[in-house]
Amino acid sequence: MKIYKSIIFLFLGMLVFTACDDALTVEPRDNRVTEAELFQDPATYRGIIAKAYAGLAVGGQAGGDGDADISGIDGGFSNYLRLYWNMQELTTDEAIIAWNDGTIKDLHGHVWTDGNEFINAMFSRVNYQIAVCNEFLALSTDAKLNEYNIPADIRADVAKYRAEARFLRAYSYYHGMDLFGKMPFRDVNYDPAVLPEVKNRAELFQFIELELLAIEDDMVAARMNEYGRADKAALWMLLSKIYLNAEVYTGTERNTDAITQLNKVISAGYTVPTVPYAYSFQADNDRNGAESEFIWTINFDGLNTQTYGGTTYLTHAPVGGNMDPTEFGINGGWGGIRTTPEFVELFPGEENSADTRETFFTDDQTKEIADVGQFKDGFAIQKFKNVNVDGSAGLDQAGNFVDIDFPVFRLSDAYLMYAEAVLRGGSGGDLNTARDYINIIRERAYGNTSGNLTTGQIDLGFLLDERARELHWETHRRQDLVRFGQFTTSKVWAWKGNVQNGTTTAAYRNVLPIPAQELNQNPNLQPQNTGY
Repeated sequence: MKIYKSIIFLFLGMLVFTACDDALTVEPRDNRVTEAELFQDPATYRGIIAKAYAGLAVGGQAGGDGDADISGIDGGFSNYLRLYWNMQELTTDEAIIAWNDGTIKDLHGHVWTDGNEFINAMFSRVNYQIAVCNEFLALSTDAKLNEYNIPADIRADVAKYRAEARFLRAYSYYHGMDLFGKMPFRDVNYDPAVLPEVKNRAELFQFIELELLAIEDDMVAARMNEYGRADKAALWMLLSKIYLNAEVYTGTERNTDAITQLNKVISAGYTVPTVPYAYSFQADNDRNGAESEFIWTINFDGLNTQTYGGTTYLTHAPVGGNMDPTEFGINGGWGGIRTTPEFVELFPGEENSADTRETFFTDDQTKEIADVGQFKDGFAIQKFKNVNVDGSAGLDQAGNFVDIDFPVFRLSDAYLMYAEAVLRGGSGGDLNTARDYINIIRERAYGNTSGNLTTGQIDLGFLLDERARELHWETHRRQDLVRFGQFTTSKVWAWKGNVQNGTTTAAYRNVLPIPAQELNQNPNLQPQNTGY
């Protein structure tokens, strides 16, 4: 039985979009229908594409994380966003974790192996997400629509969903390319009885680029799709990401192409809001004014998307010690994640910085980290809070699950990427414009113009630090450090290399290892790189 059939029958209780709820919810459907009848209902196509989106937010098929999508690891631990966050943040100076769950500490220590269960789960999650997208595409071909006698009005919607499915598939291939360097490649018509071919980074880059360019005209116009669904601006951002990192992926810079796409994003009507920076990471960030700069979000709802991953993880796990959970709209902290002294030092004045993006909790916390396993070693970060602007808590009265939507792409990132691409020699932009964009970001951060910069103060070193200040804990840091050549053999931070003061690590760790079990099952994946 192909994967899509299991998906169909598991999701006769289909996931559907709700425009009013800001989240994906589950509605039971009559399971006494035939496949043909099922696919004559437009809600079926919405339901399956909703599953593709939901795969980024929840870890399983039941109750959010129950009946986990991938085997060998708890559904909460294997949540896509939670895993990706761990890969991009715990491996850097922005985050360190106290827990002893399996090999989780090996991520920050840069001592992971090809048997690391969290890396293995990330690899599986990416491939699962690609499979879900492929199956939607297989079920929505012209031949299938003809078979089920789908009328023209439904076909128009299906065409939009197909473009979104291709975007989501490209998004996951982008993660695979960035993290692992090469990936097994499956298109819509793959034969599960045949070992999939493998594409290296350059080949994946080409596929992602051509795929995004091919669907651009089919995507909903920027800012015109339902909240949480991808549109042309999300596509332009993803293109910008691969172009800005192109030299890492292919050996050839594409900074001019990055600027071209970023100019489209910046001209699309998004704005850095005048509301405080903190509003972007609160329970009502879909409606408190912060949403004006959100280009694409992964949506969460404390009642309808109950997961121990996603922003629930990012709210509970950084709370511990003397921190009051009620201030975060939750019933208790998990005492896990905090930050390194090197990140603290990126803020002028450190814990007393005039920069409001500094949210350190320092009461009975030490800046230095003598013991990784002690939450109070290291300053805590108070970025994600499950409270509304009026001070009320999120929808889940029990305080377990949060409402905070996660901003995958936002305008501030586009502004900083634009500046970087200009400094790296790209055409189609200029440094004075980049300065103005940066000062918009910093005026929100400082509440006035006291943090504004001149053109001469902007260089690549400043931009790397500014990206950390503005975008910390938003799944950018590892990629940024790799692009700047500071992830392994250069920059040092506490407990990198499993040494208290930090040490450099081998360059092969710029990519993560393909799991040993995958190498055993598919010899086409070997060799990935030396060192593992």
